[in-house]
Amino acid sequence: MKLKSLLASATALTLMMTGVASAEVALRDLVDVEGVRGNDLIGYGLVVGLNGTGDTVRNSPYTEEALASLLQRLGVNVQDEDFRPDNVAAVMVTAELPAFARTGSEIDVTVSSIGDADDLTGGTLVMTPLTAANGDVYAVAQGPVLVSGFQAEGEAASITQGTPTAGTIPAGARVEREVDFAFGRMQTINLALKTPDFTTAARIEDALNARLGAGAATITDPGTVQLTLPSGRNPARVLSEIEQMAIRPSAPARVVIDQRSGTIVLGSAVRLSSVGIAQGNLSIAIAETPVASQPNAFGEGETAILPRTTINVNEGATGNVALIEETVSLADLVSALNALGVTPRETIDILKSLKVAGALHAELMLQ
Repeated sequence: MKLKSLLASATALTLMMTGVASAEVALRDLVDVEGVRGNDLIGYGLVVGLNGTGDTVRNSPYTEEALASLLQRLGVNVQDEDFRPDNVAAVMVTAELPAFARTGSEIDVTVSSIGDADDLTGGTLVMTPLTAANGDVYAVAQGPVLVSGFQAEGEAASITQGTPTAGTIPAGARVEREVDFAFGRMQTINLALKTPDFTTAARIEDALNARLGAGAATITDPGTVQLTLPSGRNPARVLSEIEQMAIRPSAPARVVIDQRSGTIVLGSAVRLSSVGIAQGNLSIAIAETPVASQPNAFGEGETAILPRTTINVNEGATGNVALIEETVSLADLVSALNALGVTPRETIDILKSLKVAGALHAELMLQ
């Protein structure tokens, strides 16, 4: 069977590869500005108005205590009352306070049940203070809870789809306190690389120095580039000028394998050394035979080396050990496996064996 027809019929393996050369990326997608970040908020509250799907007081006594405390603050005395509400649920409320959020801004919140409530659909979160790690209140949340999941049950069966015990409140919290951060008075700014790498950091330094002047940027470590602002320049204005600069990041030699879906993601820097390989009755031979292209006699032009790859696949009764040339990339090998319809499990085993043999020069990451 010819390789072209094999490629047309192969469906067993999903293969994703990066390009031969890394694409240029905007600087803002490669770095974070040190100090410019969000802050996590958390609070304990009550969701009321549930249709009999709230906490049972026997299993969640803290719900009754919180409800009694709330009613007392509203002027209702329930200390000597024996009430067993089933339309109230104790919840944990979480949110993120964005960088530079101002007083009066609205942020989204997530509401999650911590008791034995069955469903938060139709409930309303009552006023809940949200505190940061230092214990100070930075926002207050309140509003109707939106739940994407549902639960239905009868006498003999029940069905649950999604998570009915968790929901969100879009713009459900109002910021009451700002985080002090004098960004406008900064003279130096640290750019933290999202993926630390010496080569990428050096390219960022070179690009910034070419844009802002020699000495403006300095690498302090593979994860940080320190930017010294020009005298009299506004930090926000400088960042707005450089955040769209195109930088070509260094691509690590990495192979990522998702064993459940059979997806293989290859980095462009992945390479193979010479190695022999055989798997069952399968044999593969991949070789590079570059061809020299020369101009006509007395003609203009230069001699060029044209790459040429030959892939031979044999799926006979007996398999032979195939020699993989050193110049062959892992993409060629996986393409041949894909053409034969080799299962994802078998492909993953071959890649693992190549790594153990020392022929696969890349970081192998299994998920």
